[in-house]
Amino acid sequence: MTDSGTPHIVLSSRLTRALQALDAMRERFDVIFIYVPQSWSAGFFGNTDEDFDLHDHLKAASAARRLPIQLVREDRALAYPHKASVMWRIGLALYAKAGGVPWKLADSDPDTAYIGISYAVRPVESDKPRFVTCCSQVFDGDGAGLEFVAYDANEVDVQRDNPFLSRNEMFRVMTRSLDLYRRRHAGRTPRRVIVHKSTEFKFEEIDGCMEALHLCEAVDLVQIVEDVPWRGAKIDPPRGANRKGAPAGYPVDRGSLLGLGPRECLLWMHGNVAGINNSGSYFQGSRSTPRPIRLVRHAGHGPWDDTARSALALSKMNWNNDGLYDQLPVTMSYAKVLARVVKRMPGLGKAPYQFRFFM
Repeated sequence: MTDSGTPHIVLSSRLTRALQALDAMRERFDVIFIYVPQSWSAGFFGNTDEDFDLHDHLKAASAARRLPIQLVREDRALAYPHKASVMWRIGLALYAKAGGVPWKLADSDPDTAYIGISYAVRPVESDKPRFVTCCSQVFDGDGAGLEFVAYDANEVDVQRDNPFLSRNEMFRVMTRSLDLYRRRHAGRTPRRVIVHKSTEFKFEEIDGCMEALHLCEAVDLVQIVEDVPWRGAKIDPPRGANRKGAPAGYPVDRGSLLGLGPRECLLWMHGNVAGINNSGSYFQGSRSTPRPIRLVRHAGHGPWDDTARSALALSKMNWNNDGLYDQLPVTMSYAKVLARVVKRMPGLGKAPYQFRFFM
């Protein structure tokens, strides 16, 4: 590495060969543990004109062989001063990557399936199809799922740098996702399916979803917009002779819901949580004014309560994070991780992948 002009290539090649050697003795371990010292930092990223990240490169190489790995960097995890937290997070990661279920939703409809769609974009110079569709699938109340399908998408319309699938491609994605659910639930079709996507659902995409999910009683197609200009401030009610409310000592409550119209609402995934500590209030991170996400329903009906409640519940299902919650439902946060890694994989198999290989 020291003598090379491309230290990231040297480091990634040596580690990939080590993974290949370990693959030959797969029955002798559960998780591969890789310590990454600070002295290797020259190989963590590529040159400015290269889309290279050592973490994602190793995840892609190991996931293709279905090997779970845990990377621990000296300058990050081991530099954190609170060692009990470090051990807890490493233990949690190892347990999940070895196939364990750390926690599950307490209140969830077992007949509802949640699906998140994301797109991985390969570099322009790649000789493979530019877009790869990642479908992060299907959570239920038992914690089942954590599998997804990924394949090269050919019928893609690009608008404003965002890919949109044809009717046939969306039908293909939904059909394969539904097959994953049925395989885990003795062939049973879910009563309700909620699909999350970061971009709007075009008419062709809606038609493809409805055709694939026609046996389900209810289908909700929900766009989740993360970057919104809205903010909210909590005002305590008036007290005594003062007829005006006063700014509260804590931000807007997590779970606050504000309708913007018949198809849109704002939902505060991040905010004050009451009743979990001695002070009566808790604000994760303890800084900044929490921003809501915007939910746009392109198919489905009924009040927003169930849709918002499911998004809040799924924000607590990230097994790769020991925080109280994420600021996105796991259908979207996992989809981002998958998209980042899948585009680096040399080939995509037809069999579904378990997410524990990508954590």
